[in-house]
Amino acid sequence: MRTVGALVFPGFETLDYFGPIEMLGGMGEQVKVVTVAERPEPVASVHGQRIVVDATIAQSDAYDVLLIPGGDSALEECISDEMLKWIKDVSAKAERVLAVCTGTIILGMSGVLDGRRATTNKMDFTATVHHAPKVDWVKEARWVRDGKFYTSSGVSAGMDMTLAVLADLYGMEVAEIMAISCEYEWHKDANRDPFAKLAGLV
Repeated sequence: MRTVGALVFPGFETLDYFGPIEMLGGMGEQVKVVTVAERPEPVASVHGQRIVVDATIAQSDAYDVLLIPGGDSALEECISDEMLKWIKDVSAKAERVLAVCTGTIILGMSGVLDGRRATTNKMDFTATVHHAPKVDWVKEARWVRDGKFYTSSGVSAGMDMTLAVLADLYGMEVAEIMAISCEYEWHKDANRDPFAKLAGLV
């Protein structure tokens, strides 16, 4: 069994979190999802739904997979010294690290992406990437893999990225079955990114 430390914070983007969790959690007994937050109280998403927290960042920094969603509030809620240190510590131990949208900015601010390729939400790209200037930011990509680090563009792109992670960990057939079971049309080409053009990045 692999444990997934799935970070939440006030105002997290719902699909950034629940899209990848649908794919990861669909692995049944092979994957255990642990919802992690800075504090033990239920955490409200950007749309107001509250999610119960399984563990706080003070309780553990040992997870096989780390998932960091994004959201407009990420740069306010996730930049404490304690949070960035936790992200760095978990990333050092994790087998795979996933970040969606502005979650990638937070991951970059922790320092673990220094010198690595990564991408983020194209609509917020120019307004956010300066927070992590040592990252090799990729303007046109649905998602990017650099070693054990997977980063994606905005919102729905996190599901495509997560299926790529499942293919990496469990094989392509497993990932394809997961996509079909979710009735999801998986965009397998990591370089397919029409939103980079819409945002004027390329």
